[in-house]
Amino acid sequence: MSSLRFQTITSFDAPEVAPYRTMRRSSEHEALGLFVAEGEKVVRRLLASPFTIDSIVLPEKWLPEFQPLLEARPEDITVFLAEKSLLESLTGFSLFQGILAVAKTPAPTPLEEILAAGPKPQLLVAVDELANAENLGALMRNCVAFGVHALLVGETSSSPYLRRSVRNSMGAIFQLPVWEARRANQAAQVRRDDPAPFSLAQTLRELRARGVRCIAAHPHASGRTLSQADFSGDCCVVFGSEGNGISAPVLAACDEAVEIPMQNGVDSLNVGAAAAVFLYEANRQRGRS
Repeated sequence: MSSLRFQTITSFDAPEVAPYRTMRRSSEHEALGLFVAEGEKVVRRLLASPFTIDSIVLPEKWLPEFQPLLEARPEDITVFLAEKSLLESLTGFSLFQGILAVAKTPAPTPLEEILAAGPKPQLLVAVDELANAENLGALMRNCVAFGVHALLVGETSSSPYLRRSVRNSMGAIFQLPVWEARRANQAAQVRRDDPAPFSLAQTLRELRARGVRCIAAHPHASGRTLSQADFSGDCCVVFGSEGNGISAPVLAACDEAVEIPMQNGVDSLNVGAAAAVFLYEANRQRGRS
């Protein structure tokens, strides 16, 4: 059972609330190994997760509802009580619930652990050059909805732990094992392993060597359409940005590229919508539709 420390705040000037004051400066949070969860549903899902929680800030009216959830946690948590208007001054827009929490970013799940865990056949998703945090959050929500076993984040993509990514995932990220090329490189530097830098293209080649079929969701796939791809075995579906799609090195590392057939001059979808279509087809082929 956790020990709760209560503190009423009237400003965010104090050092102990710095992560909330600086929550628009994502690089500072990444350096500290922290992320911000925003909104009543997202914070509830964080409290139900194994992630380590540092603190929570909320209007006092929410305390009776959240205190039992907080007391059930294993770690000690600081509870900051603040007026909703003060919380809105942080974001610059109206917060319907006015609930925020700071948690520790988990260590990246090693690729070996990802491949060893989970039922077979595995369904993985990878993202390349996906810089839009909201779109990455929507994609993560689809991953959990369609039973994806893990998300692989390329070195040129946004962090899945940005506040907007976590918010748009509606907390789905708390249920999704994540491997990040950038953080894997940082961990290797700390250990002084000094390997060749991790990259998504290299990782996809490793997956193929292990029998995982890598399928690129690419809008210009030379006429090969989604229904012609085989998702029945271990596979990794790779998505890129809406603007540039998948980079040439990552595309070359895949087994094949397939597209969603579309009409009336539309050649691509928002990555969240495209992911839903691809992952539904994968589930359909696996008898889970």
